[in-house]
Amino acid sequence: TIYDYNDRYRGIHGERRVLFMNKEDIASRGLKAKDLIDITSHYEGQQRTVEKFIVVPYEIPKGNVSAYFPEANPLVPISSVAKVSNTPTSKYVVVTVAPAKTEKASQAQKQRPQAVPA
Repeated sequence: TIYDYNDRYRGIHGERRVLFMNKEDIASRGLKAKDLIDITSHYEGQQRTVEKFIVVPYEIPKGNVSAYFPEANPLVPISSVAKVSNTPTSKYVVVTVAPAKTEKASQAQKQRPQAVPA
């Protein structure tokens, strides 16, 4: 579990709004490392979107992605829960990715969050 803006295991520094993706998936979507993207979840006809995440190539199986929580919490449908434990299905959320909208992307490049000392 990572609670900071730095994750030295994965090479992340000063950022938490990242999406870890397979290199082939990145290329097949016309994306590249450090591109800004919007992520949309799809569940029972509903869509939820988080904006301005950064693409990070990572050794992850094709067709899978990974993100930090709570940053990705808005993607998790509140009505999608495990049958026995009744907990949110945070580890299985169907998503699509798209380049961030141009205006938003340029603003995000200027407004990078900085790590706050504890």
